[in-house]
Amino acid sequence: MQWEIVIGLEVHTQLSTHSKIFSGSSIAYGAAPNTQASAVDIALPGVLPVLNRGAVERAIKLGLALGANINRHNVFDRKNYFYPDLPKGYQISQLAKPIVEGGALRIVVDGEEKTIHLTRAHLEEDAGKSIHGVGGGGGGYGIAAGYGVAGGYGSAALHQMTGIDLNRAGTPLLEIVSEPEMRSAAEAVAYARALHALVTWIGICDGNMQEGSFRVDANVSVRPQGSEQLGTRREIKNLNSFRFLEQAINYEARWQIETLQDGGRVVQATVLFDPDSGETRMMRSKEDAHDYRYFPDPDLLPVVISEEWITRVRAEMPELPEARRQRFVTELGLSVYDASLLTASQAIAAYFEDVVNALGNDSKLAANWVSGELSATLNRNDLDIADSHISAAQLAGLLTRVQDGTLSGKLAKQVFEAMWAGEGDADAIIEARGLKQMSDSGELGKIIDEVMAANSKSVEEYRAGKEKAFNALIGQIMRATKGKANPQQVNDLLKAKLAP
Repeated sequence: MQWEIVIGLEVHTQLSTHSKIFSGSSIAYGAAPNTQASAVDIALPGVLPVLNRGAVERAIKLGLALGANINRHNVFDRKNYFYPDLPKGYQISQLAKPIVEGGALRIVVDGEEKTIHLTRAHLEEDAGKSIHGVGGGGGGYGIAAGYGVAGGYGSAALHQMTGIDLNRAGTPLLEIVSEPEMRSAAEAVAYARALHALVTWIGICDGNMQEGSFRVDANVSVRPQGSEQLGTRREIKNLNSFRFLEQAINYEARWQIETLQDGGRVVQATVLFDPDSGETRMMRSKEDAHDYRYFPDPDLLPVVISEEWITRVRAEMPELPEARRQRFVTELGLSVYDASLLTASQAIAAYFEDVVNALGNDSKLAANWVSGELSATLNRNDLDIADSHISAAQLAGLLTRVQDGTLSGKLAKQVFEAMWAGEGDADAIIEARGLKQMSDSGELGKIIDEVMAANSKSVEEYRAGKEKAFNALIGQIMRATKGKANPQQVNDLLKAKLAP
């Protein structure tokens, strides 16, 4: 039987506000445990939440960027469940009337475009953090306090406990839910990358996956090819890298297919992905909405968004990735693939445009170097483009020397490496290393004559119809010129001299 994979993603995006969604506590990452948890965050009796206006505005930005419907009247609900790191015993979220509904995001997979539609995006507060394996001892009480198997409460016998850090409790999240329209792990990763690029592009999230600012839950099911009925889904929680997302989906899909083919059944569940084993494992049975006993939060008024507010936010929005991608295609003549690579982030797009503007009219040459040599070097050094050792102006200076024939492609790469190492601009390196490309026809003609005389057998073979002999002669000429000869000029001169 042929199977089809069905995937929908729920992305938790931590919003880039300075304070929490319902209190003034800081959300700065890395503080000592429980030092950024106010009375509101830990739900002391008598406290009341106050909504962060900045969180609402960032949700409006996302809705505008996705072409979604922004509900002018939206409501917060209480989602009731027990976790040790959820101090209220419920989470403030949105169910019936979320702030954003609908919208779509375009992705590119293997050069093919596809549109993924979104169900909703709603505001909510994050929970705290459970830290497993905290050591006890000495009767301490605090982050390491807990109930042990032996020795009582807080005794020296406690060694394996779970500590609770409530610094993250109340951090503003925008949960972005897609329709189940992805059919492979590659599509899911492309969607997650596109969404990551968008939320960082419009400045509503820093996108730091290692710190949990952007984390993905993947709902995965399988069904017989051609079936319209959805299979039973399992939700893979808290994936914080694109590589883990791909590995987790591929493993989960294989596991479900094998289970069904062996006569078993898939039970709806929440699962975790273990990067070390590359496997998913069940955490708990999956809850449905009714299990959480949602009801409107009585402490929060409905949020009413005016047209004036939306108009102001729209006016402040930057050019969006899709618009810039289309402009690169229509105005600069790039392929859809190249334009997609160069709009992976606002920083990359801005760098590329700076190179093009300084270089003149050769956008393809600029695209090849920014998405090729520069990106590869950044990846090898685990750097973002903002930390590039070569500025856009410097790269344009190098490419100008490729344009005017001073450098061959091979020599240009040598100069690029020297520039990255801090040896100066392209012209200074070319002069210091004597790398200027040979373009003097008379000088090249003499070298070609010498090579032909020394390789008479290859000359005879070429004239007898063996095309490979031509490449052998080219190689000898480039070796004789130490790679400095203009390849196209050598090609033309050699063909002329070999002509009958």
